[in-house]
Amino acid sequence: MAYPQSPSMSSKEPTADQESYNKYKDLISTLPTQRWGPGGDDLHQYHGFWFHRSLLEEIMAAQDHFVARPTDIILATFPKSGTTWLKALTFATINRKRTDVAGPNNPLSMLSKLNPHECVPFITSLYHNGRLPDLDSLPVPRLFAEHAPFSLLPESVPGSGSRIVYLCRNPKDNLVSLWHHSLARARARGVAQYHSFDEVFELFCSGISMVGPIWEHALGYWRESLRRPERVMFMKYEQLKGDTGGCLKRLAEFIGCPFSEEEEREGKVEEIVGMCSFERLSELEVNKTGRMSFGSTEIENKEYFRKGEVGDWNRHLTAEMAERLDRIIEEKLKGSGLEFQDAPLEIC
Repeated sequence: MAYPQSPSMSSKEPTADQESYNKYKDLISTLPTQRWGPGGDDLHQYHGFWFHRSLLEEIMAAQDHFVARPTDIILATFPKSGTTWLKALTFATINRKRTDVAGPNNPLSMLSKLNPHECVPFITSLYHNGRLPDLDSLPVPRLFAEHAPFSLLPESVPGSGSRIVYLCRNPKDNLVSLWHHSLARARARGVAQYHSFDEVFELFCSGISMVGPIWEHALGYWRESLRRPERVMFMKYEQLKGDTGGCLKRLAEFIGCPFSEEEEREGKVEEIVGMCSFERLSELEVNKTGRMSFGSTEIENKEYFRKGEVGDWNRHLTAEMAERLDRIIEEKLKGSGLEFQDAPLEIC
Protein backbone atom coordinates (compact mmCIF):
# COMPACT_ATOMS: atom_id res chain seq x y z
CA MET A 1 0.00 0.00 0.00
CA ALA A 2 0.99 3.64 -0.36
CA TYR A 3 3.01 5.35 2.32
CA PRO A 4 4.58 8.79 2.87
CA GLN A 5 6.89 9.14 -0.09
CA SER A 6 9.75 11.56 -0.62
CA PRO A 7 13.25 11.32 -2.07
CA SER A 8 14.69 11.35 1.44
CA MET A 9 12.89 8.10 2.27
CA SER A 10 14.81 6.19 -0.37
CA SER A 11 17.71 4.08 0.82
CA LYS A 12 19.55 5.19 -2.28
CA GLU A 13 20.76 8.78 -2.42
CA PRO A 14 19.45 10.66 -5.50
CA THR A 15 21.98 11.10 -8.25
CA ALA A 16 22.13 14.26 -10.32
CA ASP A 17 21.63 15.05 -13.99
CA GLN A 18 23.24 18.46 -14.09
CA GLU A 19 24.03 18.27 -17.80
CA SER A 20 20.35 18.00 -18.69
CA TYR A 21 19.48 20.77 -16.26
CA ASN A 22 21.92 23.08 -17.98
CA LYS A 23 20.12 22.33 -21.26
CA TYR A 24 16.76 23.08 -19.64
CA LYS A 25 18.06 26.41 -18.36
CA ASP A 26 19.39 27.31 -21.80
CA LEU A 27 16.03 26.50 -23.40
CA ILE A 28 14.03 28.42 -20.78
CA SER A 29 16.20 31.50 -21.31
CA THR A 30 14.80 31.70 -24.88
CA LEU A 31 11.11 31.54 -23.88
CA PRO A 32 8.63 34.44 -23.61
CA THR A 33 8.63 35.82 -20.07
CA GLN A 34 6.03 37.71 -18.04
CA ARG A 35 6.31 39.02 -14.48
CA TRP A 36 3.36 37.92 -12.37
CA GLY A 37 1.89 38.28 -8.93
CA PRO A 38 2.57 40.20 -5.75
CA GLY A 39 6.13 38.87 -5.71
CA GLY A 40 6.81 39.76 -9.33
CA ASP A 41 7.82 36.19 -10.22
CA ASP A 42 9.00 35.54 -13.76
CA LEU A 43 6.73 33.14 -15.60
CA HIS A 44 7.93 31.47 -18.81
CA GLN A 45 5.59 30.38 -21.59
CA TYR A 46 6.11 26.83 -22.78
CA HIS A 47 3.74 24.87 -25.04
CA GLY A 48 0.98 27.39 -24.38
CA PHE A 49 1.24 27.43 -20.57
CA TRP A 50 3.07 29.62 -18.03
CA PHE A 51 5.54 28.32 -15.44
CA HIS A 52 8.02 29.39 -12.79
CA ARG A 53 11.49 28.49 -14.02
CA SER A 54 12.08 25.88 -11.31
CA LEU A 55 8.81 24.06 -12.03
CA LEU A 56 9.46 24.07 -15.76
CA GLU A 57 12.91 22.57 -15.19
CA GLU A 58 11.32 19.86 -13.05
CA ILE A 59 8.63 19.16 -15.67
CA MET A 60 11.30 18.71 -18.32
CA ALA A 61 13.30 16.41 -16.02
CA ALA A 62 10.22 14.34 -15.22
CA GLN A 63 9.48 14.01 -18.93
CA ASP A 64 13.00 12.68 -19.45
CA HIS A 65 13.21 10.35 -16.46
CA PHE A 66 9.90 9.44 -14.81
CA VAL A 67 8.63 5.97 -15.71
CA ALA A 68 4.99 5.45 -14.81
CA ARG A 69 3.46 2.14 -13.77
CA PRO A 70 -0.07 0.82 -14.37
CA THR A 71 -0.63 0.82 -10.61
CA ASP A 72 0.36 4.48 -10.11
CA ILE A 73 -2.23 6.98 -8.90
CA ILE A 74 -1.69 10.62 -9.82
CA LEU A 75 -3.64 13.49 -8.25
CA ALA A 76 -3.64 16.36 -10.75
CA THR A 77 -4.75 19.90 -9.98
CA PHE A 78 -4.41 23.50 -11.02
CA PRO A 79 -2.62 25.22 -8.11
CA LYS A 80 -4.94 26.18 -5.23
CA SER A 81 -7.80 23.94 -6.36
CA GLY A 82 -7.98 21.83 -3.20
CA THR A 83 -4.73 19.92 -3.70
CA THR A 84 -3.92 19.62 0.02
CA TRP A 85 -7.38 18.26 0.84
CA LEU A 86 -7.38 15.80 -2.07
CA LYS A 87 -3.96 14.49 -1.00
CA ALA A 88 -5.16 13.91 2.57
CA LEU A 89 -8.39 12.17 1.53
CA THR A 90 -6.67 9.90 -0.99
CA PHE A 91 -3.76 9.04 1.29
CA ALA A 92 -6.11 8.12 4.15
CA THR A 93 -8.38 6.10 1.86
CA ILE A 94 -5.57 4.04 0.34
CA ASN A 95 -3.94 3.36 3.70
CA ARG A 96 -7.05 2.70 5.82
CA LYS A 97 -6.50 -1.09 5.85
CA ARG A 98 -2.76 -1.03 6.38
CA THR A 99 -2.02 -3.13 9.48
CA ASP A 100 1.64 -4.07 9.00
CA VAL A 101 2.86 -0.82 10.55
CA ALA A 102 1.74 -0.08 14.11
CA GLY A 103 2.09 2.69 16.64
CA PRO A 104 3.34 6.15 15.68
CA ASN A 105 4.45 4.91 12.26
CA ASN A 106 0.95 3.86 11.29
CA PRO A 107 0.23 5.53 7.93
CA LEU A 108 -3.01 7.12 9.13
CA SER A 109 -1.31 8.60 12.17
CA MET A 110 1.18 10.21 9.78
CA LEU A 111 -1.52 12.71 8.79
CA SER A 112 -1.34 13.99 12.36
CA LYS A 113 2.42 14.48 12.15
CA LEU A 114 3.03 15.47 8.54
CA ASN A 115 1.50 17.99 6.18
CA PRO A 116 -0.39 16.17 3.38
CA HIS A 117 2.18 17.50 0.90
CA GLU A 118 4.82 15.50 2.75
CA CYS A 119 2.71 12.35 2.45
CA VAL A 120 2.04 12.68 -1.29
CA PRO A 121 4.90 14.23 -3.30
CA PHE A 122 4.60 16.05 -6.59
CA ILE A 123 6.27 14.06 -9.35
CA THR A 124 8.05 17.19 -10.52
CA SER A 125 9.42 18.08 -7.07
CA LEU A 126 11.21 14.74 -6.95
CA TYR A 127 13.45 16.02 -9.75
CA HIS A 128 14.25 19.41 -8.21
CA ASN A 129 17.67 20.84 -8.95
CA GLY A 130 18.93 17.91 -11.00
CA ARG A 131 18.02 15.09 -8.61
CA LEU A 132 17.32 11.62 -10.00
CA PRO A 133 15.38 9.86 -7.22
CA ASP A 134 15.14 6.12 -6.76
CA LEU A 135 11.41 5.39 -7.04
CA ASP A 136 11.66 1.64 -7.58
CA SER A 137 11.46 0.82 -3.88
CA LEU A 138 8.26 2.75 -3.19
CA PRO A 139 5.26 0.64 -2.11
CA VAL A 140 2.46 -0.15 -4.54
CA PRO A 141 0.37 1.71 -5.45
CA ARG A 142 2.68 4.68 -5.76
CA LEU A 143 0.74 7.84 -4.98
CA PHE A 144 1.87 11.11 -6.59
CA ALA A 145 0.52 14.57 -7.32
CA GLU A 146 1.02 16.91 -10.24
CA HIS A 147 0.29 20.50 -11.33
CA ALA A 148 1.51 20.02 -14.91
CA PRO A 149 -1.06 20.25 -17.73
CA PHE A 150 -2.11 16.90 -19.16
CA SER A 151 -0.20 17.61 -22.37
CA LEU A 152 3.06 18.01 -20.41
CA LEU A 153 2.83 14.95 -18.18
CA PRO A 154 5.69 12.48 -18.62
CA GLU A 155 5.05 10.55 -21.82
CA SER A 156 4.91 7.26 -19.92
CA VAL A 157 1.87 8.33 -17.87
CA PRO A 158 -0.93 8.18 -20.52
CA GLY A 159 0.43 4.98 -21.99
CA SER A 160 1.02 3.17 -18.72
CA GLY A 161 -2.56 2.79 -17.55
CA SER A 162 -1.90 4.93 -14.48
CA ARG A 163 -5.07 6.34 -12.94
CA ILE A 164 -5.38 10.12 -12.78
CA VAL A 165 -7.74 12.03 -10.48
CA TYR A 166 -8.21 15.65 -11.54
CA LEU A 167 -9.75 18.21 -9.20
CA CYS A 168 -10.78 21.61 -10.56
CA ARG A 169 -12.26 24.67 -8.86
CA ASN A 170 -14.35 27.67 -9.85
CA PRO A 171 -11.83 30.05 -11.47
CA LYS A 172 -12.98 33.03 -9.38
CA ASP A 173 -12.24 31.24 -6.09
CA ASN A 174 -9.12 29.77 -7.64
CA LEU A 175 -7.80 33.24 -8.48
CA VAL A 176 -8.42 34.54 -4.95
CA SER A 177 -6.70 31.55 -3.35
CA LEU A 178 -3.80 31.81 -5.78
CA TRP A 179 -3.43 35.51 -4.95
CA HIS A 180 -3.24 34.90 -1.20
CA HIS A 181 -0.76 32.03 -1.64
CA SER A 182 1.41 34.22 -3.86
CA LEU A 183 1.33 36.92 -1.18
CA ALA A 184 2.60 34.34 1.31
CA ARG A 185 5.43 33.36 -1.04
CA ALA A 186 6.38 37.01 -1.48
CA ARG A 187 6.40 37.57 2.28
CA ALA A 188 8.55 34.47 2.79
CA ARG A 189 11.10 35.85 0.34
CA GLY A 190 10.94 39.37 1.77
CA VAL A 191 9.81 40.78 -1.59
CA ALA A 192 7.90 44.06 -1.79
CA GLN A 193 4.55 43.81 -3.60
CA TYR A 194 4.99 44.04 -7.37
CA HIS A 195 1.46 43.54 -8.74
CA SER A 196 -1.83 44.60 -7.17
CA PHE A 197 -4.83 42.27 -7.10
CA ASP A 198 -6.42 44.23 -9.95
CA GLU A 199 -3.29 43.76 -12.06
CA VAL A 200 -3.18 40.04 -11.30
CA PHE A 201 -6.85 39.81 -12.25
CA GLU A 202 -6.07 41.31 -15.68
CA LEU A 203 -3.24 38.85 -16.24
CA PHE A 204 -5.41 35.92 -15.09
CA CYS A 205 -8.14 36.94 -17.55
CA SER A 206 -5.55 36.89 -20.33
CA GLY A 207 -4.49 33.38 -19.33
CA ILE A 208 -1.30 34.34 -17.51
CA SER A 209 -0.84 32.65 -14.13
CA MET A 210 1.09 29.73 -12.72
CA VAL A 211 0.40 26.78 -15.14
CA GLY A 212 -2.32 28.92 -16.74
CA PRO A 213 -4.47 29.48 -18.67
CA ILE A 214 -6.75 27.83 -16.13
CA TRP A 215 -9.31 26.94 -18.79
CA GLU A 216 -6.77 25.12 -20.96
CA HIS A 217 -5.44 23.26 -17.90
CA ALA A 218 -8.93 22.01 -17.01
CA LEU A 219 -9.88 21.22 -20.61
CA GLY A 220 -6.86 18.96 -21.10
CA TYR A 221 -7.90 16.65 -18.27
CA TRP A 222 -11.62 17.04 -19.02
CA ARG A 223 -11.24 15.84 -22.59
CA GLU A 224 -9.07 12.92 -21.51
CA SER A 225 -11.67 11.96 -18.87
CA LEU A 226 -14.28 11.78 -21.64
CA ARG A 227 -11.97 9.73 -23.84
CA ARG A 228 -10.77 7.37 -21.10
CA PRO A 229 -13.15 7.57 -18.10
CA GLU A 230 -11.71 4.36 -16.69
CA ARG A 231 -8.31 6.04 -16.35
CA VAL A 232 -9.08 9.73 -15.71
CA MET A 233 -11.58 10.84 -13.09
CA PHE A 234 -12.68 14.49 -13.25
CA MET A 235 -13.91 16.05 -9.99
CA LYS A 236 -15.04 19.53 -8.97
CA TYR A 237 -14.10 21.18 -5.69
CA GLU A 238 -17.68 22.42 -5.25
CA GLN A 239 -18.96 18.85 -5.53
CA LEU A 240 -16.39 17.67 -3.02
CA LYS A 241 -17.51 20.37 -0.57
CA GLY A 242 -21.20 19.65 -1.11
CA ASP A 243 -21.03 15.86 -0.77
CA THR A 244 -17.63 14.87 0.59
CA GLY A 245 -18.68 11.37 1.61
CA GLY A 246 -20.26 10.58 -1.74
CA CYS A 247 -17.27 11.91 -3.65
CA LEU A 248 -14.91 9.96 -1.41
CA LYS A 249 -16.72 6.70 -2.14
CA ARG A 250 -16.56 7.44 -5.86
CA LEU A 251 -12.86 8.24 -5.55
CA ALA A 252 -12.15 5.03 -3.63
CA GLU A 253 -13.95 2.99 -6.29
CA PHE A 254 -11.98 4.66 -9.07
CA ILE A 255 -8.52 4.11 -7.51
CA GLY A 256 -9.26 0.45 -6.86
CA CYS A 257 -9.93 0.37 -3.11
CA PRO A 258 -13.71 0.71 -2.70
CA PHE A 259 -15.35 0.82 0.70
CA SER A 260 -17.08 -2.44 1.61
CA GLU A 261 -20.65 -2.51 2.89
CA GLU A 262 -19.26 -3.40 6.31
CA GLU A 263 -16.92 -0.41 6.25
CA GLU A 264 -19.80 1.87 5.34
CA ARG A 265 -21.93 0.48 8.18
CA GLU A 266 -19.03 1.01 10.58
CA GLY A 267 -18.77 4.64 9.52
CA LYS A 268 -15.34 4.38 7.88
CA VAL A 269 -16.26 6.92 5.19
CA GLU A 270 -17.37 9.49 7.77
CA GLU A 271 -14.25 8.76 9.84
CA ILE A 272 -11.93 9.61 6.96
CA VAL A 273 -13.98 12.68 6.01
CA GLY A 274 -13.65 13.92 9.59
CA MET A 275 -9.97 13.04 9.83
CA CYS A 276 -9.23 15.01 6.66
CA SER A 277 -11.57 17.93 7.27
CA PHE A 278 -10.29 21.48 6.91
CA GLU A 279 -11.10 22.15 10.54
CA ARG A 280 -9.10 19.19 11.87
CA LEU A 281 -6.11 19.50 9.57
CA SER A 282 -5.79 23.24 10.11
CA GLU A 283 -5.70 22.78 13.89
CA LEU A 284 -2.89 20.22 13.88
CA GLU A 285 0.36 21.55 15.31
CA VAL A 286 2.34 20.56 12.21
CA ASN A 287 0.02 22.66 10.04
CA LYS A 288 0.10 25.65 12.38
CA THR A 289 3.85 25.87 12.94
CA GLY A 290 5.65 23.75 10.34
CA ARG A 291 7.33 24.89 7.14
CA MET A 292 8.05 23.27 3.79
CA SER A 293 10.36 24.11 0.93
CA PHE A 294 9.12 24.32 -2.63
CA GLY A 295 11.96 25.21 -4.92
CA SER A 296 14.03 27.89 -3.23
CA THR A 297 11.15 29.26 -1.12
CA GLU A 298 10.05 28.06 2.31
CA ILE A 299 6.30 28.37 2.96
CA GLU A 300 4.61 28.04 6.33
CA ASN A 301 2.25 25.06 6.43
CA LYS A 302 -0.58 27.25 7.71
CA GLU A 303 -0.66 28.99 4.31
CA TYR A 304 -2.19 25.81 2.87
CA PHE A 305 -5.20 26.18 5.18
CA ARG A 306 -6.45 29.71 4.62
CA LYS A 307 -10.23 29.22 4.21
CA GLY A 308 -11.20 26.59 1.66
CA GLU A 309 -14.58 28.26 1.19
CA VAL A 310 -16.81 28.18 -1.85
CA GLY A 311 -17.71 31.72 -2.88
CA ASP A 312 -14.87 33.54 -1.11
CA TRP A 313 -14.40 35.44 -4.38
CA ASN A 314 -17.36 37.64 -3.37
CA ARG A 315 -15.06 39.41 -0.88
CA HIS A 316 -12.43 40.23 -3.48
CA LEU A 317 -14.01 40.63 -6.93
CA THR A 318 -16.43 43.37 -7.89
CA ALA A 319 -19.62 42.36 -9.69
CA GLU A 320 -18.12 43.66 -12.94
CA MET A 321 -14.92 41.62 -12.47
CA ALA A 322 -16.87 38.45 -11.67
CA GLU A 323 -19.14 38.91 -14.69
CA ARG A 324 -16.18 39.50 -16.97
CA LEU A 325 -14.29 36.41 -15.81
CA ASP A 326 -17.46 34.32 -16.09
CA ARG A 327 -17.91 35.45 -19.69
CA ILE A 328 -14.31 34.60 -20.54
CA ILE A 329 -14.56 31.13 -18.99
CA GLU A 330 -17.89 30.44 -20.68
CA GLU A 331 -16.43 31.37 -24.05
CA LYS A 332 -13.26 29.33 -23.54
CA LEU A 333 -15.23 26.23 -22.47
CA LYS A 334 -17.94 26.60 -25.12
CA GLY A 335 -18.88 23.30 -26.70
CA SER A 336 -16.77 21.19 -24.34
CA GLY A 337 -19.54 20.19 -21.94
CA LEU A 338 -17.47 21.47 -18.99
CA GLU A 339 -19.00 24.08 -16.69
CA PHE A 340 -18.07 25.63 -13.35
CA GLN A 341 -20.40 26.25 -10.42
CA ASP A 342 -20.64 29.12 -7.95
CA ALA A 343 -22.20 26.96 -5.19
CA PRO A 344 -21.70 23.41 -3.86
CA LEU A 345 -23.54 20.63 -5.63
CA GLU A 346 -25.35 18.23 -3.35
CA ILE A 347 -24.59 15.08 -5.31
CA CYS A 348 -21.16 14.00 -6.47
